[in-house]
Amino acid sequence: MLDPVSTSQTSEIIESVSSPGVVQDGLRDANVKTPTQAELSTVESKLATARSKKDAGDAAFKAGEVKSALRSYHETLLYLHGIDKNALKSLGLAAPSSPSSTSAVDQAAGAKDQLTEADLMLEKVYANMSACHIKQENWKRAVDTADKALSKNPANSKALFRKAKALGELGFFEKAEVALNEIKKVSPNEAPMADAELARQKAMDRERQKAHDQKMRGWLSREKKLTASE
Repeated sequence: MLDPVSTSQTSEIIESVSSPGVVQDGLRDANVKTPTQAELSTVESKLATARSKKDAGDAAFKAGEVKSALRSYHETLLYLHGIDKNALKSLGLAAPSSPSSTSAVDQAAGAKDQLTEADLMLEKVYANMSACHIKQENWKRAVDTADKALSKNPANSKALFRKAKALGELGFFEKAEVALNEIKKVSPNEAPMADAELARQKAMDRERQKAHDQKMRGWLSREKKLTASE
């Protein structure tokens, strides 16, 4: 896709795809600058360092060293952000395309959004950061990082579960239920886990409501006593 497209190749794009928008995308790709060898080497180096940082983060998390894991994941992000996608594709580091996308139109439309190894790593790093924030009971950060993972892959069941858990702890039970129900759609074998978390959150919601009601009754009782004494 990075090499200059010949006249015959361009005509094939025009003949095989009837959508004008897709034709324009195909022609625009023909003008993409081919990365130099130096640029490719830089990308390879950044990606290798990012892998190493992520592995260090994973090991730290497994060892219970959450702060160290987060630090390694943050360092991973520094190396992954800004990596040239065209260079990754030139290196053969684009993720395999989905087999369900069979039509020429679907393939052409999805080509420009094709995931790379960097995208896949970003998804995993953000999902793992969400797990770290949950360990620290930093619920808002847990939701934010889970959302970033889901922006890369909406079907990431781990990110969905962590988002749901954090939302529940923040008191957003309806939003948490939406995320848990989504897990059952994208990963049916994880439905029992999602149902168990939903049951836990509903029980937690009942306890919070009970505590709130008791507090309100106490407040109303004090108000009545003050009114009676006046």
